[in-house]
Amino acid sequence: MDLPKLQPGKRYTLPRPTGSSDALLLARLAEREQAAGRLLAIVCADATDAQRLIDEIAFFKPELRCAMFPDWETLPYDTFSPHQDLISERLATLWRLYNHGKGRPEDTTDIVLIPATTALYRLAPPAFLAAHTFSFKVSQKLDEAQFRSQLTLAGYNHVTQVVSPGEYAVRGGLIDLFPMGSPVPFRVDLFDNEVDSIRTFDPDSQRSLYPVPEVRLLPGREFPMDEDSRKLFRQRWRELLEGDPTKSRLYKDIGNGVATAGIEYYLPLFFEQTATVFDYLGAGTEQAATVVLHGELEPALQRFWQDTKERYRLAQGEPERPPLPPESLFLGIEQFFGLANAHAQLALRPGYAEGVAEFDTLPELTVVRGADDPLAKLKDHVRNTQHRVLLLAESDGRRESLLDFLRASSVIPPAFDSLAEFQASEEKLGIATAALNTGFAWTEEGLDFVTETELFAAGPSTRRRKKQEQ
Repeated sequence: MDLPKLQPGKRYTLPRPTGSSDALLLARLAEREQAAGRLLAIVCADATDAQRLIDEIAFFKPELRCAMFPDWETLPYDTFSPHQDLISERLATLWRLYNHGKGRPEDTTDIVLIPATTALYRLAPPAFLAAHTFSFKVSQKLDEAQFRSQLTLAGYNHVTQVVSPGEYAVRGGLIDLFPMGSPVPFRVDLFDNEVDSIRTFDPDSQRSLYPVPEVRLLPGREFPMDEDSRKLFRQRWRELLEGDPTKSRLYKDIGNGVATAGIEYYLPLFFEQTATVFDYLGAGTEQAATVVLHGELEPALQRFWQDTKERYRLAQGEPERPPLPPESLFLGIEQFFGLANAHAQLALRPGYAEGVAEFDTLPELTVVRGADDPLAKLKDHVRNTQHRVLLLAESDGRRESLLDFLRASSVIPPAFDSLAEFQASEEKLGIATAALNTGFAWTEEGLDFVTETELFAAGPSTRRRKKQEQ
C-alpha cells in the first residue's frame, strides 16, 4: 500500500491496522518524512500506546531515532513535583525538537511520541531552552566559582555525591556533574582555570569510565530561577491570583530563590507568554512536523478536562496555594485541534473500515496444553501458509524459554538478531527478540509475525505479572 500524501491543514484518516502493524505503518511513514527532512510527531490517546510504539518502531526500523515526551506523572494541582528523571527526559526531548533541522544528528530526532493529555500542558518557550543551555569542551577556560554560580542559577543542586540528573559536586579541582537529559554523569578535571579532561563515570561505583570531548548542559528545571524571572513570577502572582500573597509560603519561597514542591503548576507565572508542544514542532515552517493522531483523542482529552476542572474546584479557597485557572495551564480541546491543523495530519482511528489491506490478522495459533501435540495449530499454519513466519519473544530470556518449549515439540527455528537478518535469509521459520505486543500478517511482504500473545493467549503485561507472581 502506498502511504497517503499528507498536506498541511488537511487530515487524512485511515483505519488503525490490526495488531502491532500500526507500528510498522508509522515506521514507514517516519522513514518517508525523514527523507523529506520532516519530523513525525505521534500523539497517542492512550499513554501505553506511546510506549508500545516507541519499542515496536525500533524493531521495524532500528535506524530511526525515537524520543518520548513523557508526562509529569502528577495530577493537576498536585503539591509535589515530578521525578527528576522525567524532567530530564522532557528537557532532552524538547531540546531535540528545538534542534530539528539545525543541530547535529545526535541532537535531534526522527520521531517523537506524545501522550495526548501531555500535549495539552503549556510549556516554557523555545527561547528559554536556547538561552539557558550551554556547553564546554576540553582545553576551554572555565572559572570554577563562576561555573558553580551558573549551575546553581540553572537549577542544579549541589550535593556531596552525584547520583541523579540535575546534581553536581565539587571536590578540589574535580567537578562531578549529571546534566539534565544525559544518560550518564561526567567528571570534569580542572587544571587552574582550564578543562584538562572530561570523563563519564558510574554513579553507583563512582569510578571514571571513558573520555568525552564536550558536555552540553540543559537547564535543571522547566522554568528559570534567576532574579528577573522570580521578580516576574511575584508580579504576575499579584496580578492573576486573589488574596494576600504574603500568606503563601510558595510565594515567599520564590522570593528567596527556593522552588517549592508543586511549583510546576505555577509555570506560566515565570514567563510573559508560555508555549505549547506545537511551538517545538515547527508549525508554519517548511519543515513543520507531520502529526499523527493515534486512537480516539477527543474522549481522552474530555476526561482530562473534566478531572482537571474538578481538581481546580477542590483546590480553590486555599490561601497557601491559590490555584491558577486551568485555561492558563492547559490547552483547551478546540485549541489543541486548531494548532494540530497547522500541520499535515494522519489520523489512525478504529471503526472506519475492516482494516488496511496490507496487513491482516493471524489465524488461531493458541497452544493447547496437555494435548498430544500442543503446537499443532502453529505447525499446520507454517506448513500451509505461503508466508514466512517469524516467532517473537519479548526478551532474550523469554526467547530461550520459548525455544525450549518449541524443541519439546520438535520445532527448532533458527534464531535471528534482527528483522533485516531474517528477511535476508531463506528460512521459512525463524525466531527473534522484539517487544511486539500483538502479531499480524504482513501480506505485502509475505511475512507473519507471531508473538507469545497468539501462542499463549496472554499479552506482555499479563506475562510479566505471572512471572512476578512465581
